Amino acid sequence: MARPHPTGLIARGIRFFSVLPWLEAGQRKSPMTVKYTYDVVVVGAGHAGTEAAAAAARMGMRTALLTTNLDTVGQMSCNPAIGGVAKGHIVREVDALGGIMGQAIDATGIQFRMLNRRKGPAMHSPRAQADKKAYQHWVKSFIERQDCLDLRQEVVEDLLTVETDSGLQVTGVLVRGNAIYEAAAVILTTGTFLQALMHTGEAQSAGGRAGEGTTVGISRALQRLQFRVERFKTGTPPRLNGRTIDYAQCEEQPGEEPPQPFSFLTKKIELQQLPCWITYTNQSVHDLIRANLHRAPMYSGQIESTGPRYCPSIEDKVVRFSAKDQHQLFLEPEGRETFEVYVNGVSTSLPRDVQDAMFPLIPGLQRAQIMRYGYAVEYDFCPPDQLKPTLETKLVQGLFFAGQLNGTTGYEEAAAQGLVAGANAAAQLRGLPPLILRREEAYIGVLVDDLVTCGVDEPYRMFTSRAEYRLRLRQDNADRRLTLLGEPYGLVDATRMQRLTDKSCEIERIVASIEQLSYDGAPLTKYLRRPEIGWPDVCQIHSELSEFDPEIAEQVTYDIKYAGYVARQDIDVARQQRLSEKRIPDGFDYAGIKHLRVEAREKLLRVRPVTLDQAGRISGITPADLTLLMAYLK
Repeated sequence: MARPHPTGLIARGIRFFSVLPWLEAGQRKSPMTVKYTYDVVVVGAGHAGTEAAAAAARMGMRTALLTTNLDTVGQMSCNPAIGGVAKGHIVREVDALGGIMGQAIDATGIQFRMLNRRKGPAMHSPRAQADKKAYQHWVKSFIERQDCLDLRQEVVEDLLTVETDSGLQVTGVLVRGNAIYEAAAVILTTGTFLQALMHTGEAQSAGGRAGEGTTVGISRALQRLQFRVERFKTGTPPRLNGRTIDYAQCEEQPGEEPPQPFSFLTKKIELQQLPCWITYTNQSVHDLIRANLHRAPMYSGQIESTGPRYCPSIEDKVVRFSAKDQHQLFLEPEGRETFEVYVNGVSTSLPRDVQDAMFPLIPGLQRAQIMRYGYAVEYDFCPPDQLKPTLETKLVQGLFFAGQLNGTTGYEEAAAQGLVAGANAAAQLRGLPPLILRREEAYIGVLVDDLVTCGVDEPYRMFTSRAEYRLRLRQDNADRRLTLLGEPYGLVDATRMQRLTDKSCEIERIVASIEQLSYDGAPLTKYLRRPEIGWPDVCQIHSELSEFDPEIAEQVTYDIKYAGYVARQDIDVARQQRLSEKRIPDGFDYAGIKHLRVEAREKLLRVRPVTLDQAGRISGITPADLTLLMAYLK
């Protein structure tokens, strides 16, 4: 379970915005305050912040993106990769809504693969290794060229709010140097930098990323505004000098040819791909780790925060999977112009001397030199059940949270939240309806709904198993599902809309042709429903079908194969849609429902669901609780 923040609330109940004594008490004259006025201010320029700022700017909002270091805009703090199981679906969805992550990885990737090819099409997930520096520079350049967007190097010290008849309203942020950025919407995307503490063995240092510092002012502001602030932990593996690795003792893992793009705007990837490599730990490595567990911060009691269960440290793997005599390690190059290699699978916070002793025991790494040591990071986050489905906070109007501040882990989850927060901040200012994606519409919808409805007790990571309607949510059809939804908001441009129109016309042509053809006296569509039959097979039977785009034709094949399953799911979707149309009024009095269990009342009051559909997904809410709520609403 996530632990409460160790310092507790600071100055509970204070309604004025500044924590600076000379502003509160007026004991001395303050220096001249410089003010800048924007529609939207985004704090933090990682994957969430860049997507949030770009989305708001695309929608015509004058936006300021503030970061403590302009040299780390879009930086990959941990693994040099984008996508993966379910995460690849999210990247495709972000791209379908006009986001930048898919274009960035297409332009800077060094290896592309489609995971889960042996499984059904709904499980296929794209993943790409990235040139980390090239990716970062591409994103920074894109942000600098984006209309309506100003990128500034600033340290945010406080959140500014004002009391209104409807509650607290954000009015901007105070930055170091006594300057104020005024805005009606503020989006916090602070990553792992809030009161962050790094651990390598017994050694500790303040910072959210190696070589960088931490921030305190925002945490204090959140506590003062009565947000629940808790602590999570994450970690990162050592990096090795590739020139000192004996690849002859490792298994080569090449990329796929031809590489499949992430962005629906990318027609073809022509970059030369680089191989990754695989090696394994062994019993000698495990014995070394066990002998030094008492020095590992997670086991010595030095770290008490919860870490990501699905991305465990090597210490956790050795303890939790004690019967295994080896664990797979992936050696992933960090770029084309560097020899630095990321060791995926050996995230650790063990002391430096233990890390030094560990790698000589691993095949291929006997003479490997460590360039950066692994470490763990503890940081503040705000449990996301304090948010609305728009990612706006319930306590302060106009204040939005996105990324690891909401208890998630992963670049892709952060980017998706950033886009949702940026779009909804802009929509609110423009008087547009909120952009809320439903669970049957997108993995992004599953992600946001899970966060705001169920909260988190460990760092959240997306998996295909989290999506109950995943047969509808294939990575290949993300544009067909979402681009039209983004168009009215101004999230997608004319080029992307034309690309979707052309694709839709091609699909109609393919379907019309298939419906006129048969095989062995039966419709060709029936033949295509067989699991072992693919598009190349029907092209051999009817050669005229070879004229169509094979990638688009493959999507038609998937549509045909899944049609029966999707039709059955449509019944469930319609039932859930009826519940989602039954809205629960703001400020609804749950105390007035007789016979409602105390636990149910407490959870409903904390989450404040906006529909009966959302209420039914709150952990611990039973069908009986939902029936009482429905009856009372009637």
